[in-house]
Amino acid sequence: MQSRRSFLKYGALISGLAAGLDALGQPAQRSILLRSSWQVENIGDIGHTPGVITLLEQYYPDVEVRLWPVDIGKGVDRMLACRFPKLKIITSETDVQKAFAECALMLHGSGPSLVRGKDLALWKQQTGKPYGIYGITFPGVYGLPADRWKFRPEDITIMTEAQFALFRDSASLDFARDKGVKSPIMEFCPDGAFAVDLKDDAKADAFLKKHNLQHGQFVCVIPQLRFTPWWELPRKNQQPNAGKHARNEEMKEHDNAPIRAAITAVARQTPYKILIVPENETQMRIGKEMLFDPLPEDVKQKTVLRTEYWLTDEAISTYLRSAGLFGIEMHSPIMCIGNRIPAIVCRFEEQTSKGIMWKDIGLGEWLFDLDHPEDIDRLVPTVLDMLNNKKATAQKVDKALAFVHKRQQETMALMRRYVS
Repeated sequence: MQSRRSFLKYGALISGLAAGLDALGQPAQRSILLRSSWQVENIGDIGHTPGVITLLEQYYPDVEVRLWPVDIGKGVDRMLACRFPKLKIITSETDVQKAFAECALMLHGSGPSLVRGKDLALWKQQTGKPYGIYGITFPGVYGLPADRWKFRPEDITIMTEAQFALFRDSASLDFARDKGVKSPIMEFCPDGAFAVDLKDDAKADAFLKKHNLQHGQFVCVIPQLRFTPWWELPRKNQQPNAGKHARNEEMKEHDNAPIRAAITAVARQTPYKILIVPENETQMRIGKEMLFDPLPEDVKQKTVLRTEYWLTDEAISTYLRSAGLFGIEMHSPIMCIGNRIPAIVCRFEEQTSKGIMWKDIGLGEWLFDLDHPEDIDRLVPTVLDMLNNKKATAQKVDKALAFVHKRQQETMALMRRYVS
C-alpha cells in the first residue's frame, strides 16, 4: 500500500508517459482504467469501488478493469482481490504508464466530489482518449451551504471534455449545468455503492451470536457529528480543527438526541433490539458518547454498541440480517437499499448535497434534515412505521431499487462504444 502523498509523483509520471505510450503501442480496446478507492477509514468510501466494478462485471463481463486506487490498505486490497480475482490493481508508476497506453477508457469512480480531476486531465493530455465521470457530487465542498459552494475553475473544463459527466444527486447536476459544464451527456447516476455485493457472513454471524442478536430482530443505528473528526485518527495525519470541533460540540446533542429518541421508541414499543454501528472509524467513540451512554437503563438492555471498526463486507452481511437502519450517514443506507434492506437518512447543512439522492430515487419520506424542526418531529413515527408496516416498507424499497437498477443499466450503456 502507498500513501496519498507518495503514491504518484506527477512530474515523474508526466515525463515517463510519452516514452511509455510510444513503447507500449496501441491501446487494448477492451480495458477500462478505473480511478477510485479514495480512503479506507469509511466503509462507504470503500464501497464506491466494488460497487462500480460489480456493475462493470455485470454489463461488460469480457472487459478488463484496472483499478488505480488512492488507498486500499487495512485489508481492503485483500477484500477486493477475493471478490474480484481477475481485477488488476495498479501499484506502481510503471503500471500507470502501461494502463495509459493500453486502456481504451478512463473512468472516474463514484465519490464525494471530482476527487481526482487532475488525473483525468493528465489522461486527456497524454493520451487523447475518452474519459467519463460516474456518479459524483459536485462540487462536494464539505461544510459549506449551497450558496457558498466553491470549485476549481479547471473542473468545469475537465467535466465539459468528458464523454459523459454523471452526478449522484440532482442538486449537483443542476449546479454543474449552472456553472457552465457542457459535457455531451449530463445525467443523474446512482452512487456506485448501491451495487456493492461484498459479504463476510462468517464474521457477521459470529458477532451477532456473541451479542445475542437474532436474524431480522434488530435494527442498526449510526451516529455522526457535523464534521467528521478525522484528526482523531493518527493514520490521517491531520491537525485538530478548532472551528470544526467547536461546531461539533455545539450541535452534537441537538443532532444525536433525535436518534436516541428513536432508539428508545424502538426498544420500548417494538420487539426489536438495537445495534449501534460505525460507518467511519471515528464513530465508535461518537456512538458510545452520544447514543449508548445517555440511554435509559431499560433501553440499554436492548442495545448493543459495536466497539470495533469493520470493513464493508462484514457490514453488509450484518445489514442483511437486520430489520433496517437509520442514522446520520449516507452510504450504509445506500448499501442497505442496494441489498433490499430499508434505511432512513438523516443529514444537516454541513454535509454535501448527496442526501438529495434519497429524494431522487423516490425515498424522500425517509430523508430527514436535522436543521428543520418539522423533520425532527417526524423521525420517531417514521422509524416505527418503517419497522412495523413491513408490506409498505418493502414496496418502497422495491420501487426505489427498481429505479436505481434502471439508471444503472442506462448509465452503464454509455461506455459500450468505447470498449466494443
